[in-house]
Amino acid sequence: MTDRVTILSTTPLAHGWGKLDRYEVDHARRDGTRQTVQREVYDHGSAAAVLLYAPATSTLILTRQFRLPAHLNGDPAWLIEAPAGLTDGEDIETAARREAVEETGYEPEAMIFLFDAYMSPGSLTEKCACFLGRYTPGRQVSAGGGLTEEGEDIEVFELGLDEALAMVGSGMISDAKTIMMLQALALRLAAGEEV
Repeated sequence: MTDRVTILSTTPLAHGWGKLDRYEVDHARRDGTRQTVQREVYDHGSAAAVLLYAPATSTLILTRQFRLPAHLNGDPAWLIEAPAGLTDGEDIETAARREAVEETGYEPEAMIFLFDAYMSPGSLTEKCACFLGRYTPGRQVSAGGGLTEEGEDIEVFELGLDEALAMVGSGMISDAKTIMMLQALALRLAAGEEV
């Protein structure tokens, strides 16, 4: 496939916390013909996330916070997630470290880059850089819980890796980035790789 894409027009629909625009785009098809489509795209920036793991105890630090879209879709409004947030112009590792401290109070002692992932590439520009971060239980540098001025009210809790993986299977953890990072950690451990 070629990447020959021509943006024919952009129509702003809403510009607030993020930007929602309608695009008319011409692109090449697999058979060599061209096609014009309209797509609405939401852009609020890219993100970084970190799964905090303590190898000595095989425990994780996760968060639970209010997510209106989950509620609007008929699911519980309080989702269990790994710490994450927008990069806000920082490099991805700095942003991941900042989010870990803001949300959990733990500063990762060491970090391993796992992967980049588009969260919903059919309509969102967001790409999330995902890391594995090592922590030591009980060594918080702050209370965590998020930033009050941003309306965050984040519950922080510690649980075992096996319990977290079981929560994925039962549907209690349904956040995509968290599921992918838990699976990446499980694969690394099974392969005897550094964590």
